[in-house]
Amino acid sequence: MFRPLLTIGLIACALPAAAQVTTSPLQQVDAQPELSSQSGRQTGVVTMERDDGPQVIIRSYEPRSAPSDQYRVDFAALDVDGDGYISRAEAKAHPALDAEFNAIDSNRDGRLSREELAGWLR
Repeated sequence: MFRPLLTIGLIACALPAAAQVTTSPLQQVDAQPELSSQSGRQTGVVTMERDDGPQVIIRSYEPRSAPSDQYRVDFAALDVDGDGYISRAEAKAHPALDAEFNAIDSNRDGRLSREELAGWLR
């Protein structure tokens, strides 16, 4: 009664895997981290070994931080009409805020509150 299930289980275990994935954490060193031309410090690496093809290496990088003055916002100065919100038109005076307006406007009302802006500045 259990033989067919046992046989299927043994066959499934005996089949070779199509690809093996190996992950390894980066070792901490005192030297300066390597920088990619596209990103910040390398944070991880995954190596995929394939029986039928080349090895694939995937690396992850920490994003470089933005210049702090790029994300400094004087809410009162940008809120030209004094309604307590920064409209899309008012945001045009701040290039980074203008470029990221849609991502910051979490409730999609076309204006930024102090609360929405606080989430962006974190």
